[in-house]
Amino acid sequence: MAADTSPPRARTLPRRSPPWILTYHSVSDPADDPYGITVSARRLDEQLTWLRRRGLTGVGVSELLRERAAGRRGLVGLTFDDGYADFLEDALPVLLAHGCTATVFVLPGRPGGSNTWDPLGPRRPLLTEEGIRTVAAAGMEVGSHGLLHRDLTELSDDELREETQGSREALARITGQAPAGFCYPYGTADRRVVGAVREAGYAYGCALVPGSLAGPLALPRTHVSQADRGARLRAKEVRHRLRSRSAAPAGAGGAR
Repeated sequence: MAADTSPPRARTLPRRSPPWILTYHSVSDPADDPYGITVSARRLDEQLTWLRRRGLTGVGVSELLRERAAGRRGLVGLTFDDGYADFLEDALPVLLAHGCTATVFVLPGRPGGSNTWDPLGPRRPLLTEEGIRTVAAAGMEVGSHGLLHRDLTELSDDELREETQGSREALARITGQAPAGFCYPYGTADRRVVGAVREAGYAYGCALVPGSLAGPLALPRTHVSQADRGARLRAKEVRHRLRSRSAAPAGAGGAR
């Protein structure tokens, strides 16, 4: 059964510090990893073990926002960007073994393609449409990462609409349910891009370090790498909390 992807609408989210959301990409052999975005299945297992020992359970972003609004504690968001095919074989079994779920941000405009936007490679296959449906059937949340992994701030209005609204319509066709969440490629957004995500009907958006845009449609996240073990994860958690205290209250995405 697919995950419940119906978080509170952006306007109803409480004005408080943003939740802690971790960002993963590929889960495979990290030996050739020029961008530092790959973790092995074994390291993912260690990282989830660390979270669980601290009383934290990893969940998808929709569930995280919904449960926080209801006052529940002890949850951390898990996200996997780009929709790599290795999620099914290498990440999913580890997540399920720890009783965790996650949001997988996919590219419906590149089904079965590869990460051609990374000039240094290595080339890694992306989920097919059937693979995306399998992710949803396993109880994971499927979100949009746009159609083609483009810098949205550089696109025309029509291109931006296709990447946001068009990708939402494509995922609704593939999975039978329109996605609640959008993830900005490269973590990059501005006022116009956030407005397009809102206009397309998404309930939340994920960035990396959104600055003054921070809010339900530009949630900050913490990048996780192969090098991250207990001490480093703890340091990143503390840094997230410190940044949250100094950031503007989580509202409806401001200007940059």
